Amino acid sequence: MASSTSSQSQLIAFQGEPGAYSHLACRTVYPDYEALPCPTFEEAFAAVENGQAALAMIPIENSVAGRVADIHQLMPHSDLHIIAEHFQRINHQLLAVTGATLKTLKHVRSHEQALGQCRANLHALGLHPVAYTDTAGAAKLIAEQQDPSIGAIASSLAGEIYGLQCLREDIEDASHNTTRFIILSPEPAALPANNGPVMTTFLFEVRNIPAALYKALGGFATNSVNMTKLESYQQEGRFFASQFYADIEGHPDDPAVKLAMEELAFFSNSVKILGTYPQSTYRQKMKADLL
Repeated sequence: MASSTSSQSQLIAFQGEPGAYSHLACRTVYPDYEALPCPTFEEAFAAVENGQAALAMIPIENSVAGRVADIHQLMPHSDLHIIAEHFQRINHQLLAVTGATLKTLKHVRSHEQALGQCRANLHALGLHPVAYTDTAGAAKLIAEQQDPSIGAIASSLAGEIYGLQCLREDIEDASHNTTRFIILSPEPAALPANNGPVMTTFLFEVRNIPAALYKALGGFATNSVNMTKLESYQQEGRFFASQFYADIEGHPDDPAVKLAMEELAFFSNSVKILGTYPQSTYRQKMKADLL
């Protein structure tokens, strides 16, 4: 990852309070960058678009909770490019103020998805879940309140930042709990074809004709291009034509991908490539394990 001496190029934006899992992902992938917390995803996008930050670390999907819907509404209107992907293992920690114990805890605050990912363990401990706006924000709140009856589910980084103790490590119910992040930049990755395994992400809107989606995707099947993700959603209140978000393995300049994309364009009103970027080592390992 290229670095620069300018302050702007050393900032990476994320959504949430300091200590959020997105913050942890920033530290993992870009340890030399300063993380810039933003209250909303819109503000994280804007920080890169207006030059305040060089990059943004954005969650796109979770192996337990599914897609992050907000991102699919923001990407079509953004001029940012995906330059990398990162898979972050989500290890939830049960945090509390100094002096609290599992016996003093009665309630646990966190984001509703984090609470849902720990439902069985919380029930076994007899703890009542209370939804909050985000995981790190919950950790910050209980640190301020200093109430030994209220805990928080958040990252180990949040515990470190807010001076909390961990009463139970890795409290998530599913051992595979992993979030996929995309890294956004104002400029596309300078990534030539035939330079290792890559992903290409794009948006497209099919024409309003019978079997349009089937025909649009036919080129990927006939040219043996692997599509790893396909999701539909409505845009701007329209119910007659869906927009689709897709990930494929391959580079747009690969002959097979080029033919598939030409067929896609013929049956679509629009196609927008969001980025071509290296496959993460996590993805490559998962594929190897399945072989």
